[in-house]
Amino acid sequence: MEFIPTQIPDVILIRPRLFSDARGFLVETYREDLFSLSGIDLPFVQDNHSASLKGVLRGLHYQIRQPQGKLVRVVVGEIFDIAVDLRRRSLTFGHWVGIILSAEKKDQLWIPPGFAHGFYVTSDKTEILYKVTDYYAPQWERSLLWNDPALGIDWPLQNDVPPILSEKDAKGSPLSEIETYD
Repeated sequence: MEFIPTQIPDVILIRPRLFSDARGFLVETYREDLFSLSGIDLPFVQDNHSASLKGVLRGLHYQIRQPQGKLVRVVVGEIFDIAVDLRRRSLTFGHWVGIILSAEKKDQLWIPPGFAHGFYVTSDKTEILYKVTDYYAPQWERSLLWNDPALGIDWPLQNDVPPILSEKDAKGSPLSEIETYD
C-alpha cells in the first residue's frame, strides 16, 4: 500500500496494491501493521455501508464528542469526498481537501478525528464502506453547512443543479457558529 499525504497532511490518500487477472481481482484494504507504520494506529470499532444516488450530498458531519476517524472507500460508483479541519489549534483549521474516490481506482481516504466529513455522488449510484474509530453518537453529531462561503468548497455539482440534501444537512451551521475541537 502507498500512503500519500494530501494538502492537509493528516488526511491521507491510501492506494492499495491491486492483484488482478482474468478471474477478477484481490486488494488488501486494511493491514494493521502497514497502517500503524504510516501513523494510522487508532482502533476501528464500527463498519458502515452507505448507498446514494447521483446528485446526493451527505455532510458535512462530525461528532463534537466521541470524534470519529474514518477510513472511506467506494465499492460502487464514484464520489467527491471532502474533509474539513475543525481542530482550532491546527495550522489548517477551516481548510478542506477534496478527493475523487471510485470503485474503479479502489483508493481510500483516511480522515482523522477532528474533521468534518461529507461527499457528493458523481455517478448514477454509489456504495461506500467506511470504518470508524468511535461509535456513532447521535447526541454529539453536528453538521457544518456544506456551502458555507467561508469554506469555499468547490463541489463538482452536475450542471449547477442543487444537490439532494437531507433536512439536517440543509440546516447545517456555518464555520463561524459551530462547535470545534481544541
